[in-house]
Amino acid sequence: MAAIIGARDNISAGDSGLYSPAKEKAATRGVYSSRSPLLLRRIRQLLGAAKVKLLLALCIFFAVIFISSRIGSLMGWNPHYPSSVSSPSRRGGYTVLINTWKRNSLLRQAVAHYASCSGADAIHVWSESDPPSNSLIDYLRDIVFSKSQTAHKPNFRFDLNEEDNLNNRFKPIEDLRTDAIFSVDDDVIVPCYTLNFAFTVWQSSPSTMVGFVPRMHWLDVGKDGVAYYKYGGWWSVWWMGTYSMVLSKAAFFHRKYLDLYTFKMPLSIHDYVTRERNCVDIAMSLLVANATGAPPIWVRGKIYEI
Repeated sequence: MAAIIGARDNISAGDSGLYSPAKEKAATRGVYSSRSPLLLRRIRQLLGAAKVKLLLALCIFFAVIFISSRIGSLMGWNPHYPSSVSSPSRRGGYTVLINTWKRNSLLRQAVAHYASCSGADAIHVWSESDPPSNSLIDYLRDIVFSKSQTAHKPNFRFDLNEEDNLNNRFKPIEDLRTDAIFSVDDDVIVPCYTLNFAFTVWQSSPSTMVGFVPRMHWLDVGKDGVAYYKYGGWWSVWWMGTYSMVLSKAAFFHRKYLDLYTFKMPLSIHDYVTRERNCVDIAMSLLVANATGAPPIWVRGKIYEI
């Protein structure tokens, strides 16, 4: 029995020592065939993960595009607004319309500041019946010339109104070279870089009103069942997280709204503003919203009230 086992061992040892290409090829094929399922599974796993990541990236990309388009429509933002709104020469700058009344020290500061902003093509000062002194006019013209940082110096002019009426703040202005008007009170200072950014926002949607002072109004129902509008200041905007208007104390709008305000605004609103000497900025904001069917755009930026 031992001899038989020994013989078999010898045979096995002799066989293993002989070279056979067929055996070598078979053995090699056996090694790779045992590894190939693992390799294929690994490759499939990597391809599957790559497909999932690609699909996820595409979903996120299209979701961002969809959300951006929805936000744009809600905000009245139209980056592809027709170029026929205004000629390129008038889109190059804006006219600063400063509202003042017997506050010459504030007016001097405001004119000096806005003259230094590169986008200011002209500065108009709106004032009621009392004409400014010649010395004040000369002083302000010198400020505009000295403070301007561009070769093209802004035009400067007082727009006087003989009639004591707050509606005159939005009378049409002759000889304007810009479509954009920046309406601002004499006690509000907007840094030039912030103002220029707001101007680019307005250029993307020139029919809307773009401003720095948001306000809120909403419909409320009294105990008697009668519905009426309530007006909320800044704290209403902060608390509710929304706004429905921007005030003309610091806002851009198209010059065409001066004509609409003067000639198309309902007479009852003109009478109310004349009688109460208030709410002219609310009237302008709602006029623009009514004409466009779009809300205003609030630009968040630091401004200073002096």
